[in-house]
Amino acid sequence: MFRVSKVPVDTYEERLEKARKALDKEPLYGPDVDINQFLLEAAAAEEKEIPLTELPEEYRRQALHAGIITSEEGRSGTFFQQDTKVLCAHGKQEGLEVMSTTRALKKYDWLYDYLWTGVSSDSDKYTAAVALHRTHGYFIRTLPGTKTTFPVQACLFISKKDLVQRVHNIIIAEPGSELHIITGCTTSEDIQSAMHIGISEFFVKEGAKITFTMVHSWNKEVHVRPRTGVIVEEGGTFINNYICLKEVSTLQMYPTVFLRGMGSRARLNSIIYGLGISRFDIGARAVFEAPKTRAEIIARVIADDASEIISRGNMIGLSKDVKGHLECHGLILSDYGRIVAIPELDAKQKDLELSHEAAVGKLAEEQILYLMSRGLTADQATSLLVRGFLNVDIEGLPPALEEETKRLMEIEYSDLL
Repeated sequence: MFRVSKVPVDTYEERLEKARKALDKEPLYGPDVDINQFLLEAAAAEEKEIPLTELPEEYRRQALHAGIITSEEGRSGTFFQQDTKVLCAHGKQEGLEVMSTTRALKKYDWLYDYLWTGVSSDSDKYTAAVALHRTHGYFIRTLPGTKTTFPVQACLFISKKDLVQRVHNIIIAEPGSELHIITGCTTSEDIQSAMHIGISEFFVKEGAKITFTMVHSWNKEVHVRPRTGVIVEEGGTFINNYICLKEVSTLQMYPTVFLRGMGSRARLNSIIYGLGISRFDIGARAVFEAPKTRAEIIARVIADDASEIISRGNMIGLSKDVKGHLECHGLILSDYGRIVAIPELDAKQKDLELSHEAAVGKLAEEQILYLMSRGLTADQATSLLVRGFLNVDIEGLPPALEEETKRLMEIEYSDLL
């Protein structure tokens, strides 16, 4: 569980001291990984600004699979970090700021008041490692009333074997603004072993909206530990789409959204396809702290080969007149796959509505036979049914972003099926 404090009750130095005491603190969920087996570079590398079209062809190809367009066509801004080096960071629209977290902290003293208030620095040893040894990450901010024309793209790329990449991302949508982000995380093709720890803190101000789509396209030897906290103020909206259709060694994440202002809303969608011996421990939590708040947590998961997926969902009702729904549907496509669904509802008021549904099964044989009778092969029929199962309607997306999300899914499907 990743604690989120309502206000910074201690200084930034005190938050770092908490992190020092948590360096050996094991996580509550997911398989544990020894960070010390990876290269821990002491400091972030100097920042550069180069056109992404100058990246090696392999890097550009891998980035495309994670939703990153190196030409920047149809993008409002771009951030690209390779290992501990920031290679590109800029916004292309007035009212939009895109830079490294390192640079943003030098530019804005007030940003330290945000740092480690969305996610506690002493949640576990992974958050502590980033607090004490941060190597960049991105800062994205929309000024009041700004609406991004196109999505901002951000890529966190690992090209160095045995590296642990430690980034801290801060995203702020000021009052009345609207921000769309596509983040792609990936590695070079020859990476045999690496680790990524990414802290992301979102702040959705009054009447603002953030739509965040994350595409993970890791190598099968990579360990991944995202840590995310979201604070949504009055009338704000947060939509999160997570897509992972590639093999990974272990991945554990549990984003927490705090609906702090009246009428705030959130929707979190996860689409997971487990391959090989991947180990996923994924989930999401919504905490209803104010009246008239709404949230949905939707997961579609498939376990193939000998993969294992634990899908968690948690809703905590602390205020009256709130409504939330959890949904997890899973498919097992092999005799060795495993899915565990763990929905939790914690109601602490009488005037609220929280619900959940979970189901795990297999593809219906009669559906496969029907499609085969229409001329499809067994593989084609299975592919079509899997696509339909993983398709999640995402409400509230502008048309351009809806098309972009569909395009990303098609890219992922083309390799998968």
